[in-house]
Amino acid sequence: MLRVVIPMLALLFGSCGFTGKSGGVSGYQPVEGDILFQSLPNPAGLDLVDAIEGATGSPYSHCGMVFQEDGRWQVIEAIGPVKITPLDDYVARGRGKQVWAYRLDEPSRAKFPVALAAMKRDLGKPYDPRYRFDDEAIYCSELIWRGWKSATGRELGSTVTLGSLNWQPYQPVIEAIEGPGNLPLERPMITPRDLAKARELTRVFPAE
Repeated sequence: MLRVVIPMLALLFGSCGFTGKSGGVSGYQPVEGDILFQSLPNPAGLDLVDAIEGATGSPYSHCGMVFQEDGRWQVIEAIGPVKITPLDDYVARGRGKQVWAYRLDEPSRAKFPVALAAMKRDLGKPYDPRYRFDDEAIYCSELIWRGWKSATGRELGSTVTLGSLNWQPYQPVIEAIEGPGNLPLERPMITPRDLAKARELTRVFPAE
């Protein structure tokens, strides 16, 4: 399964063919440090996307953090490898080109440059479909969580265990990745849904 998931991610999400310089979706005004959540497209029936959304009961299957570089809005994300993607491409990739933007509170935004520098140290690392906390491979919400913890010493959002999620319908997906009979139900993780619940974050787009 690992041999299938990673190439599929690279194929589906490595490039979008959409170019633009508007800085995002209509009505959204980006601020550095914003976290953009989206539902990933699933044209190939990628089981991992269904499992993330279904197990968490959330439309959020991916996230990345917004920053500005050389006058252009970018998103740092872990999708395929950890990479930097133009904001317009990131928006265009999402299902229905929809994103949900969450903004750090004012005191927290002061920590953004240090968090971004920490995240950039993970550039090029492969995607982790096993949702583990380690330095070898990184998943989307882990990238932001790690960067924030490096900058502040605190967690952004609350970690959960696999066993606390609605994992049962997705047992075949889990076993295809982990191996038959291997269900790491005590494994801690930070899901996109639980990252979005961080007390430091407020949804700013679309308005609640």
